[in-house]
Amino acid sequence: MKTMTTHSATLREQIEEMIAVGELKPGQHLDETELATRFGVSRTPIRETLIQLSSMGLVVIRPRRGAIVAELGPQQLVEMFEVMSELESTCGRLAARRMTPEEQQALLAAHQACQEALDAQEPDVYYYRNEVFHEAIYAGSHNQFLIEQTRALYRRLRPYRRLQLRVRNRLATSWNEHDGVVKAILEGDGDRAAQLLREHVMIQGQRFSDLMASLPQLRQDVA
Repeated sequence: MKTMTTHSATLREQIEEMIAVGELKPGQHLDETELATRFGVSRTPIRETLIQLSSMGLVVIRPRRGAIVAELGPQQLVEMFEVMSELESTCGRLAARRMTPEEQQALLAAHQACQEALDAQEPDVYYYRNEVFHEAIYAGSHNQFLIEQTRALYRRLRPYRRLQLRVRNRLATSWNEHDGVVKAILEGDGDRAAQLLREHVMIQGQRFSDLMASLPQLRQDVA
């Protein structure tokens, strides 16, 4: 049973990753037979995985028409980023008060790893290291319910957060914003950490325009 559960989780993570990096694009039909062939499994675990992804908001299952990758419209994106910014803000405020010395070191290590990806100008590498950075802040909040809610929304927004990092100069801006957050957390300034994280995550003004202009790139080649 444990092996089957582990295999199911791995399958879900692999398909989730394909959605996050745009290999499976918003609005794309998800063919159970093709996915089963690709992963060397029967259609049953694929169907179960799509149901799991549907419960996470990443996939939409339509009666008698199968599943598609979920699409988010501009208004939905703004609303979700608004909530995301508040969740991360709360994580930062609590982390500034609650992080252990070991967790602070993990945050610094994640920050340094982002710096290396920035120096190499590797947006895809930065994307994954950026996730580790944010995860370190979630963990530092020491509030399991908050962590679970923040992770769930982060997963739904992953394709769009990744897209943001491809905007010109966004990597450097992102790292500089991280730097301010790290300093605030290490100084125990919860209000400052919360404010900086809120501004870091929220999309408004030029950042909203840039994201909207980038969406066709995410959705291209969908039949």
